[in-house]
Amino acid sequence: MLYPLKFHPVYKDYIWGGNNLLKLDKKLIYPITAESWEISANKDGMSVISNGDFKEKTLEDIFKWYPKELCGNNNQQQFPLLIKLIDACSALSVQVHPNDTYAFENENGALGKNEMWYIIDAKPDAKLVYGLKKGVTKNDFVKAVHENDIESTLNYVHVKKGDWLNIPSGLVHAIGEGIIIMEVQQNSNTTYRVYDYNRTGSDGKKRPLHIEKAIDVINFGETEMQINKSINFGGTDYLVYNKYFAVQLIESDGLLKSDTMYTSFHTYTVIEGGFYVEEVYVGLGESVLIPACMEEYSLKGQFKAIKSFVPDITRRFVC
Repeated sequence: MLYPLKFHPVYKDYIWGGNNLLKLDKKLIYPITAESWEISANKDGMSVISNGDFKEKTLEDIFKWYPKELCGNNNQQQFPLLIKLIDACSALSVQVHPNDTYAFENENGALGKNEMWYIIDAKPDAKLVYGLKKGVTKNDFVKAVHENDIESTLNYVHVKKGDWLNIPSGLVHAIGEGIIIMEVQQNSNTTYRVYDYNRTGSDGKKRPLHIEKAIDVINFGETEMQINKSINFGGTDYLVYNKYFAVQLIESDGLLKSDTMYTSFHTYTVIEGGFYVEEVYVGLGESVLIPACMEEYSLKGQFKAIKSFVPDITRRFVC
């Protein structure tokens, strides 16, 4: 029988990271840490279970052995989500992600990448890139690429702690300096880098750009500002709700009951406090995966957490 699964974080030491994930009690192993992959069945950062009978087995192992018990009746060909914590000590590259169709055809059958960000912390006047300026056409953008003037095409928005943003495939975006983010995304590591501030990596070389593919997938139409736009579905409020993932901000000061309805796993990433689920404690900066087969479960404690799951969009109501 499956149970609440915790994992060893997978740390990434990209050049734009820092040590701000220490604020979330992460046990960093690099002087510069950019990301902590919390729950992942991706080959570029596979989660290994840290508790219980399946300790030291991978999330991919569990998916292969117990796909329905893990993911529920909402059938999946692979584990569908990737949960991250991100420390943008410096600005990330300007990038864009493909949709499922383009990724499948051009990236060896990979998934596309839709994602969302929850701002855990941000320095004063923090900003990020969200789409292109109004009126920028494909020709305008290509011209800016050739003239090394991409920054003039970018739409910047200011963000603060507690904000959230939906980042659909095709949207040009970049996390700005001084922001800590919790990210929910499709299980994909396909990123087309458009601009990287002409900086060099640890090897002294500029990181590669992917201009042609980026131009293929950028949505040059009108960008809907999906910032701090919650959605109410079936009487429940969500930060983001689409066919790829549903995301909620959960707060409790005692006992909270929930139910997977055997439709999907549930994940929680704690951003304040901590809770027990069954006999498993999940503290600040930790994540847990509740398998679909558990159905009814309770969280006990004072906490704030980001919950995510894959909704069954054929159902009228979800929990």
